[in-house]
Amino acid sequence: MNKTVLLFAVTVITATSTALAEVNVNLNVGVPVPRVVVSSPSVHFDVAPLFVAPSRLGFYVGVDTPYDIIYDSNQYYLYYGNSWHNSRHHNGPWVEMPFRNLPPAIRKHRVEQIRSYRDREHRVYRNDRNNYRGRQFRPDHERKEELKQEHRRDKEGIKNERRRDRVESKDERRHDREEIKDNRRRDKEEQKDERRDGRQHGGRD
Repeated sequence: MNKTVLLFAVTVITATSTALAEVNVNLNVGVPVPRVVVSSPSVHFDVAPLFVAPSRLGFYVGVDTPYDIIYDSNQYYLYYGNSWHNSRHHNGPWVEMPFRNLPPAIRKHRVEQIRSYRDREHRVYRNDRNNYRGRQFRPDHERKEELKQEHRRDKEGIKNERRRDRVESKDERRHDREEIKDNRRRDKEEQKDERRDGRQHGGRD
């Protein structure tokens, strides 16, 4: 009787294991694994947004826009799809970045806090726009200022190049004069040596 019960238990366990193996094979082989594709957000502003700088934050935040966009240290940061993205331009292209790589000033505030300070500052701006004393800018204006600075740097670069050219020319002329002097000095010494040799040979004769 015990052998019969034991044989039945082994048969049940074997059948169960085989069935589970078939199910596992069907799950892993028969069903394709889905691919996860992460793409950067396509956020484009037809008109460059206005940025204001709430004193509590210390960086610029875009207003009158449905997006959470920040400007800090010549970089733009976009909070989109529960993640942060970065770009050199307010219209992208955007590259997703880890939270830990954000500037410290942004990291120390929750998104809800940033929105709250932004909205308060925007109300102040709207209520007294003509006399608003806070910091503000639009990227288009910023680009004009960048172009001015680039033009100024180009002019400085040209001046520096001309200054270097003048210095190099002076050095070359000085070197030429010194080389001419050295050649004349050598010629005189050679002439003296020749006259001395001539006198010595004449005396022997």
